[in-house]
Parts: sequence; structure tokens; C-alpha cells
Amino acid sequence: MSVLRATLTSFDPDTMHQPANAVRVDVVENESELPMHRHSKGQLVVALRGGVTCEVSDGLWMVPPQCGVWVPGGMLHSNRVTANGRLCFLYVDPAAAALPQTCCTLSLTPLLIELIQRLAALPQVYDVVGPTGRLASVLLDELTQMKTERLHLPISSDAKLRHIANALTTDPADRSTAAEWGARVAMSERTLTRLVLRETGMSFGRWRQQLHIIIALQRLSEGALVQRVAEDLGYESVSAFITMFKKALGKPPARYFSDKDDGTDA
Repeated sequence: MSVLRATLTSFDPDTMHQPANAVRVDVVENESELPMHRHSKGQLVVALRGGVTCEVSDGLWMVPPQCGVWVPGGMLHSNRVTANGRLCFLYVDPAAAALPQTCCTLSLTPLLIELIQRLAALPQVYDVVGPTGRLASVLLDELTQMKTERLHLPISSDAKLRHIANALTTDPADRSTAAEWGARVAMSERTLTRLVLRETGMSFGRWRQQLHIIIALQRLSEGALVQRVAEDLGYESVSAFITMFKKALGKPPARYFSDKDDGTDA
């Protein structure tokens, strides 16, 4: 059994009566969390090194370094971690803090990340009015102030749309048109375009670009060069890729990650 699976199998957050608990995991190689599962406590997945992709019923959420994905209690989810990743799971009692009721990616401050790591290093069972309880209280106050990031790929239970998403994830450089994708899944271009808009709220082209952003962040967080990522995503030039990245996230790749490293708001 992998380190990640063993850790999550041996720890059941719903047996804890504290307002917040944290667990740190170091991943040696590519591996995924336990299959789709749920727990009553909310979960924040924090990427300390490498990247994490969280899948829920209606979307994929990317967690680059210095960010976290919030999964409300009771929501089915599963996570995939990049090679040699390091992450923390923070579990929060629904009554302990006013946190989002939907899945979202949060930009985390260095202070909050340090608080989560500190809590993960302490015993899981603690006195809520003692030192660890006070630390958890400050942590939750900080968590409620975090801003969201646009790192979500909306998908749905529609089998054909999931097939296209899986195919594009496997080969993101595929530049087939909506008409060509429609033919592959036995749909007209117009029907496919309507399906994507109805299920995701995006045009087909915008939806595919969002997938490119998620894949780019994952690969860049692993240390891949911008030029290599641009090639892997099928861009004709590095400048074209950087332009797309800046338009989507407000900053070019180098600036985006340097700001994450020094704690500047993204």
C-alpha cells in the first residue's frame, strides 16, 4: 500500500472531536488517493510541493504550490498527487468555521500554511482550550479570509463530455475542432457546443483552454520548463502560451510562481 493510501486509511477525521485536525503526507511516486469517498468534515488539501488534482462529481480542481482546494463535508472526492509531492490535509468540523459550501481553490498565505503544518506536527487529540486549541482557532480565523483562484475545470456526469475531458487530459496537444470532437462522440458540432455550454457555462474553446491552464500549472509546479509545457499543450510558440496564461491568470508563468513563493497575492 502506498504512503498516501496508508496514511488516509489509518486516519478517520470523522472520529475526531476537535474543530480542526491536520495530516502531512510525503509522496514518493505518482499515486492517487483512495477511490471516491466522503466524510462529514470539510477538507482542505494543501500542496506544499508538487501539484494536486482533486476530482469531484462536477469538476476538476488544481492545487499548485501555496494553494489549497476546499472540499465541503459530505462531498464525494478523490485526489491525485504529482511525483515527489508533499501535501497536508486539513479537516474542519462544519460548525467550527464559516467556510464555502461548494468546492473551490484557495490562495493561501504563508502564515496559514505554517499554521497548518504546525497543527499537523502536533497530536491529533488535544484540549480545545489549550495551546493547540488556540492555534487551531487562529488557523480557522485565517482560513476564512482566503481568496479563491480560477483553477477549476467544470465537467459533468455526461459520459460523452467526460470522454472528451479524459482524452484531452491524455493528449492536451490535440487541437481538433468542436466539429471533429462531435463526430468522434456521434454528435453534431451544434449539439456538442450546446452541451458544453449547458454543462460547464463555457464555450468549447474556453473550456479546453481552462484544461490547458490546469495541466500547465501542474507541470510547471513539477519543474517543467515553460517551453516544454507550451510544446506539450500544442502551442505554436512560447509567446503564444505565455499570452494565454497571462490572460487567464493575470500574470506570466514566472511571475505567477514567484509571487506564490514570496506570498504575494495572485
